[in-house]
Amino acid sequence: MHFEQTNVTNDVTMSTIDTVVVSDIHLGSHVSRSRVLLEFLQQTSYRRLILNGDVFDDLNFHRLKKDDWRFLSYIRKQSNPRSDREVIWVVGNHDGGVAEVLSHLLGVDVHEEYAWTHGDRRFLAIHGHQFDKWINDHAVITAVASWLYLLIQKLDPHHRASRWVKRTSKKWLRLANKVADDAIRYGRKHYEAHVVICGHTHQPTTVEKDGSTYVNSGCWTDIPSSYVVITDDGDVRLCEY
Repeated sequence: MHFEQTNVTNDVTMSTIDTVVVSDIHLGSHVSRSRVLLEFLQQTSYRRLILNGDVFDDLNFHRLKKDDWRFLSYIRKQSNPRSDREVIWVVGNHDGGVAEVLSHLLGVDVHEEYAWTHGDRRFLAIHGHQFDKWINDHAVITAVASWLYLLIQKLDPHHRASRWVKRTSKKWLRLANKVADDAIRYGRKHYEAHVVICGHTHQPTTVEKDGSTYVNSGCWTDIPSSYVVITDDGDVRLCEY
């Protein structure tokens, strides 16, 4: 299996993409790059789109901008039964209470986790918050920390500060490692998955362990943003846009 972090405009031939996986769009936040994501998807040829959690930032729809609504309109069109594309929504920790309602409005299938086979490999998409014990045990502190992190991103339009926080925070790195280990273990036990794809940590990563592979698709609140593609040949690529 081949793994490569690259820029899709240089190294990924658009006609070769079977599946695109994006996560952590955080619609409604000041730093969501929904317009850029829509631009990318509109110029990309793919068969399946997986929204791997945290599509929304919170339940307050009044915070959604015009670009956010345009993105949601695009998703509705792509999920139309007459479309030749499949759209899958995997629920994240920020999507609670939103996913089921909007799934009916947008016509998108909603899953806690989504497994599929491509070629001779088994894939699993799961957001990853399930493996983050901290957010489950410290909901209030987590909410405050998330607000502070988004504030840093808002005040720093080039996102240098927020990216530095992620690179240097030992807690963040420990979380990323724990999610990777637990995701591989979970995928192997429950699905015999060769590849497990998560979001949640906002940290684009690939990890090979014990014959299995973990890929984190990063987020669409950083510049550049990152995502995962699976090609017709079964190659898995971690890309930036």
